[in-house]
Amino acid sequence: MGKNILQFLKYAFLLSSVAFMLAVFIPRSYDVPQMQKRKGTQYWDLQTGSKIAYTLVSAKGLKKPFPIVYLQGGPGGFISERNIKMLSPLSEDGFDIYLYDQIGSGQSERLSDINEYTADRHKKDLEELVKKIGSEKVILIGQSWGAILATLFIADNPEKVEKVILTGAGPIQPMREELARINAPDGLKLRKSPYSNREANERSKNIRINAITFWAKSFGKKLASNKEADDFQTYLNSELNKATVCEPSKALEAEGGGGFYAQVMTVQSFNEIQDPRPKLKGLKVPILLMRGQCDNQPWGFVNEYLDLFPNHHLKIILGAGHSISVEQPELYLKIIRGFLNQ
Repeated sequence: MGKNILQFLKYAFLLSSVAFMLAVFIPRSYDVPQMQKRKGTQYWDLQTGSKIAYTLVSAKGLKKPFPIVYLQGGPGGFISERNIKMLSPLSEDGFDIYLYDQIGSGQSERLSDINEYTADRHKKDLEELVKKIGSEKVILIGQSWGAILATLFIADNPEKVEKVILTGAGPIQPMREELARINAPDGLKLRKSPYSNREANERSKNIRINAITFWAKSFGKKLASNKEADDFQTYLNSELNKATVCEPSKALEAEGGGGFYAQVMTVQSFNEIQDPRPKLKGLKVPILLMRGQCDNQPWGFVNEYLDLFPNHHLKIILGAGHSISVEQPELYLKIIRGFLNQ
């Protein structure tokens, strides 16, 4: 009897091991939308080695002296037709608008060495991109991770920035975790997002993607192709989008174009960032901070921007989440236009 049990346990272990190995190493496919090419896409070959895809919405009428550069969230975020449509009215006020896919996302190049996806690489790409534009100064609009990228750029290039608009700002890196425990003043009427990034990740991940993530972070190598990994990112984004709104039923449908390895490895690099706070403290650059009423980012992270930048303007947008333009598009644009044209 004991011998039979041991044999059964042995075979059960072997079968479970085989099943685990198959789940880890056999590529998976995801029924998700594929990336669509944008009309009018142009490319920059930067000195950093990055090949960057971008869209230029040209100013109409009398051109303003400084163009707008839009920094999408992510990392590994990409520019969608919706982004272009949302910001295009600013061109009617005389602004050239540059929207670009950060390296490793959208129609920009995927790097063969994923260790090169770092916050510093993104910052240097932005510096080279501004040189390509050729303007004395630029206006930055940063969404989520785009706000973090903006702070890294401003810290080293304050003379290049005319104004800054940060929406759904992520925490300045390296992150000060104690800030997450700071409560917002009651008068702001903030409320908790009904869905969280953690829930989205828990619902989306599987054994193979966990192994792919571990392999990338631990060894800097790809266990899956760019296509498989990016398709998973689209699959994940379908859940994450529910955490960016006050009402999950209003979440955007996920589009193809997200860069999985750019996302994982850039976040991995956050602790290597040289703290930009000493360079940011007290800078007089005008900054508009827009936060949705039920943004999923802790208030303390937003409050740090207010402490660092004395020339700030804070707008709380009721009935909106992390992605303000989804639920309050008209107000989003109105506030931005007012700030730019004052």
